Amino acid sequence: MATTTTTRMFCFVLVMVLMGCCCSAKIYKVGDSKGWTAKKGTYYEWAKRKEFQVGDSLMFEYDSNVNGVTQVSSRLEYQFCNSLSPKAVYNTGHDIVTLTEPGYHFFISSNHSQCLAGQKLVVFVVRDHPMIPPPPRKILPFGKDYKVGDSNEWRVPEESDFYTKWSEEKQFHVGDNLLFYYNDQVDDVLEINSDLEFKSCDTTSPVAVHNGGQDLIRLTKPGIRYFITSKIGHCEAGLKLRVVVRPLSTSVPKKTQLSPFDRLIKWLHDSFRPHPHH
Repeated sequence: MATTTTTRMFCFVLVMVLMGCCCSAKIYKVGDSKGWTAKKGTYYEWAKRKEFQVGDSLMFEYDSNVNGVTQVSSRLEYQFCNSLSPKAVYNTGHDIVTLTEPGYHFFISSNHSQCLAGQKLVVFVVRDHPMIPPPPRKILPFGKDYKVGDSNEWRVPEESDFYTKWSEEKQFHVGDNLLFYYNDQVDDVLEINSDLEFKSCDTTSPVAVHNGGQDLIRLTKPGIRYFITSKIGHCEAGLKLRVVVRPLSTSVPKKTQLSPFDRLIKWLHDSFRPHPHH
């Protein structure tokens, strides 16, 4: 009987712990008090101040008689309000859409004219909630996420050496991520090859071009990475970034350490395990 009671108590505590872990996801009301309406620029400003994670949900509230929500698959469909091949369509007036995977998620109004007027939303899901097991990565470990420029984001700085100082204050390693947030109507991100191109703001031979407004760039190998913008005068004014990427640590830990969650489970198991009577 004592063993059964102990087992039940252990299971109850474990369930409560798991419930607490899995209830950390957030629900965001799109547009806050404005809701889902035709307001140009509203949803870019609304989304850029938030960090969306796997498990979070978007709540769309609107008049279902004149509006709706269409989820599309690509930035091109988003840009041109093309709803011919929707990924999903919502039309209840009170829709909750759960973000089930990392990456870009595109939403436009089902009313084409209102979409053209600016009623569209793109969100970028950066990473999972800490207590949700992340998907395995085959080559590189999980690193840190660095939001470029922090609160200043990616825009022409007041001081031309702002991004130089920002980079020098940090240590970047293979596996880390750079998150570029910016107004895609004003700027973009070009990765270039050399220090000479960086100093002269040469945009003629970029390694890669990013123009999504919310770009995640992974640092996959050691060395120096260079980023500028193609907009005339902006790079010259200081909108450029050079980061030194350090290699992975080669040291091997002496013993495997348990995660905080595993330590909690071990403690629960040890605490509620029945002890033999002598």
